[in-house]
Amino acid sequence: MTTPENAIKGTAFARTHFPPTRLAVSGLFLLNGTFAGAWAPKIPEFASRLSLSESGLGLMIMCFGIGSLVLMPIAGILIAHYGTTRTVKGAAVLFLSTLILLSLAPTVLLGALAIFLFGGLMGAMDVAMNGNAVEVEKSMRRAIMSSCHAFWSLGAFIGATTGGFLIETLGVTGHAVLLTALGAVALGLAWPFVLHDAPHPNEERQKVRLPMTLLPWLIGLMALFSMVPEGAILDWGALYMRDELGASLAVSGFAFGAFSLTMAAMRFAGDHVRDRLGAVKTLRFCTVMAMIGMVVSGMAPNAYVAVLGFAICGIGISNMVPIAFSAAGNLPGFAQGVALSVATVMGYSGSLFAPSVIGFIAEHTGFSIIFALLPVLFVVVLLLSHHAVHADVRERP
Repeated sequence: MTTPENAIKGTAFARTHFPPTRLAVSGLFLLNGTFAGAWAPKIPEFASRLSLSESGLGLMIMCFGIGSLVLMPIAGILIAHYGTTRTVKGAAVLFLSTLILLSLAPTVLLGALAIFLFGGLMGAMDVAMNGNAVEVEKSMRRAIMSSCHAFWSLGAFIGATTGGFLIETLGVTGHAVLLTALGAVALGLAWPFVLHDAPHPNEERQKVRLPMTLLPWLIGLMALFSMVPEGAILDWGALYMRDELGASLAVSGFAFGAFSLTMAAMRFAGDHVRDRLGAVKTLRFCTVMAMIGMVVSGMAPNAYVAVLGFAICGIGISNMVPIAFSAAGNLPGFAQGVALSVATVMGYSGSLFAPSVIGFIAEHTGFSIIFALLPVLFVVVLLLSHHAVHADVRERP
């Protein structure tokens, strides 16, 4: 029999413990991020093997984005029908094979298919593991989404920094086989502990369709405008430092390094901050910090001030997207997978496609003015920030 005292003890246990379900979903984020990071050092060999020009490689990378936008909504539908557990496990199993496909593709057509599946299954797994993280948040009655995204950032760092050495040592195929084998072991360890979805009888009766009300799309817009500046920094920060601020090649790398370092650190701290301040206040603080950082970077008189600005921007952007995803996954009255897939697709479309538009504009204006004006997008996030209240996980009766 459940008594008030037992309920209080159970709540305290959920708040203070680090259960296997949280470890498992964190491991899925780490796995996904490691494979994403491992792709970066493979790009030169991939382009050389298929004799791709810069524009041809750009079209290939667009296939990555198209794959994500196609399979992410499908993952959302599968979540609504079957739950996050079965969807994330299935997507992870299929995703593990894609790095080998990328390493072996002998023709442009097969290369395009491989990169489509790589991007698509990465995105499908992303939607499902974010959905599972929302379920773990509910079971623990506390925020964990930011730390999950921190594990993704850590995995991307590991995959990117070890990839070049492993490719030189083992070859392109050997690198892919080793990562796939290690990924299979990691997935096998996490497999039995992935949180099984609690029954959602109301969601089961819902028709799976795109939301016809505005709220999921507004939260998706928050995610989109949070990730466009992130994509701009990742793709163009180093070039801006080198070409417009006269930085050396080594210093130019600090644009991404400072940004990713502060982002990972703040994502590990973000859940605690959110539990103390609430999602709305946390989002507003992060958005203001991101605005300050972007303006400092865009108006910087030298490369070192720009690095400082990118570091401040990493502090801000770090928890904006996790809060948006948590809000989408917790929206009342919506099948979780559908609302979450809307936010995920809109968010990632910003980081996948906006940088190419920014690059075209920068040919005529330069990057400085673009970085200084991107905070206009954050103003929209501030205006919509009250919707982040749905990210706060409340006690269940």
